[in-house]
Amino acid sequence: MEDINLHYRFLNWRGRIREIRDGRAVRYRERLKRMLRDGDVLRYHGNSDEVGCFVAARPLSKRNRYFEVTIIDTGVRGMIAVGLVPQLYKLDHQPGWLPNSVALHADDGKLYNGNTLGQQFGPKCSRGDRIGCGISLDSDDGQLTVFFTKNGKEVGRVDMAASEALYPAVGMHSLGEEVLLDLSAEWAMEDEDGLMIVDSHEDDWGRLHDIRVSDTLLEYVGKGKCIVDVGLAQALRPLNTRFHYYELEITDAGEKCYIALGLAVKDYPKNSHPGWSRGSIAYHADDGKLFQGSGVGDVFGPRCFAGDVMGCGIMFPRDYSHGAVDDDWDLEVFPRPSEVQNDLYAGDDDGEAEDLDGETVTVFFTRNGKVVGRRKVALPAGGFYPTIGMMSTGEKVRVELHPLSG
Repeated sequence: MEDINLHYRFLNWRGRIREIRDGRAVRYRERLKRMLRDGDVLRYHGNSDEVGCFVAARPLSKRNRYFEVTIIDTGVRGMIAVGLVPQLYKLDHQPGWLPNSVALHADDGKLYNGNTLGQQFGPKCSRGDRIGCGISLDSDDGQLTVFFTKNGKEVGRVDMAASEALYPAVGMHSLGEEVLLDLSAEWAMEDEDGLMIVDSHEDDWGRLHDIRVSDTLLEYVGKGKCIVDVGLAQALRPLNTRFHYYELEITDAGEKCYIALGLAVKDYPKNSHPGWSRGSIAYHADDGKLFQGSGVGDVFGPRCFAGDVMGCGIMFPRDYSHGAVDDDWDLEVFPRPSEVQNDLYAGDDDGEAEDLDGETVTVFFTRNGKVVGRRKVALPAGGFYPTIGMMSTGEKVRVELHPLSG
């Protein structure tokens, strides 16, 4: 009977993940008109009588609050605009021309704030210049402060009504215009002592080795020469019954796409890819294999590439026992350390877990919202921590540690 209940719970959870993923597929979809996108490069593709416009898939937020555009070519007139617009902005208008939009225009240095008449704001921008746009974290209720930069230095700020989400946007209006888009750019500001402060989410991670963090973006910065050149990121807290699932989106597959997503014990070796050493289980993007405490993987699911979203979660039994509440979290947490070893023992996909000393849980993996597979494993003392590995130059992923919360 317990197996039947677990099966129905799994189907319900899978439906919940699919529902959220389907919703995101509609909500998080970039829009462009009279433009061509080649990787991070945007090019005007009109006849200079019509505006071309690009709107990013995701809005700016407190976790991802800044982006930049580098002008590669100003084209005939250099009529390039960088700013923020609502999601359903009309793509035949330059950013800043319509209500609830704002943009800095490169050709005249003017700020357009919901109007086709601009106000003098900053210097003109030309080939090689970087134009940045972001939102301030210190905005008052009901108001949003939008700021613009040129080549890393702030140009100015403007307050807007925070009535809806605002999306990064780029406008063009003449032949030959071309820009490089960086939706994961960092914004650094100077404090009173002249030191640089960079917005980061390093506090979400308990361990970082050869990984750089920028908002929710993780970037591999290791050598990428051999199998010990692993970049490892392990979350500060383990999964629990409230936060039982997390995801990553591959934004750049790098040279080899040696990206692994999984779970591991807290003291997991920093030079070992997730899944290779005992106390871990992971789904690897480059070959679609599942690794469970061994350097030899099992055929498990499809390979993953840039743009794919990989997920990992735990299904806890209904009678799962909890320890004392962690004051820092004020949430359900894992049991206190006991006689359970910090090792992972995996059973067959749908069978009983073997050689289990701790409580049995089901670990499952997803790709683009669809469940790839699941394994019954023993829960180690202290719990399983979201753990991500990367191992080749250029790899970048964007991580959502709590995508199902709220």
